[in-house]
Amino acid sequence: MCLENYFEFEGLAVRYTAMYKLLLPFFALAFLLTACGGGGSAKVECDKDYWDGAIGTCLPEGWIVMDRETLKQRGVPDETLAAFRYEQSVSGQFPSVTMTQEPLVSEISAEDYSEASIRSVSVLPGYTLIESPSVKIDGKEVTLHIFSAQPVEDEPARRFYQVSTIKGEIGYTVTAAAPLFVESELDNQIRFILEGATFEAPAEE
Repeated sequence: MCLENYFEFEGLAVRYTAMYKLLLPFFALAFLLTACGGGGSAKVECDKDYWDGAIGTCLPEGWIVMDRETLKQRGVPDETLAAFRYEQSVSGQFPSVTMTQEPLVSEISAEDYSEASIRSVSVLPGYTLIESPSVKIDGKEVTLHIFSAQPVEDEPARRFYQVSTIKGEIGYTVTAAAPLFVESELDNQIRFILEGATFEAPAEE
């Protein structure tokens, strides 16, 4: 049941270590990632801009911004700036994206922060690297880390997408979780959201 899944994830969240930190929001949102009860075009178009005053992205049609109060009620960590959810269930799950932040304890480049984020999740149970292309976020080259993992033994393995970078003294990570096998249209949309992460406010129309 969904509630049971939530508590299983929550239990893991309570005892997480640094390697789980970047995926923690998904543990708290597990009941939204699992549905109780999707090759498309490579071109993805922006449907609506998201901007919180510090970081933003552009969401394709079919993605919704999750209500802040809902996130709070589900115990999502304070480091979580925003969460987005795909409107349709895919293989019994709702693909989701979260944006998190953390203060940096020392000066570090965007590339090094990206690599550190990759190392922190590479020890997750069932970790398998799928792809790691280079992308640019506001001109800084980092890695789009795509991998599969099975953080919870009784839950199916999932596909994760992750991009990490810095702005000033803050580190930012955008992470997506989806079923292990996704059609190209959804894959392209998730990449579009992550690669569209920006620290520049959208132009006013």
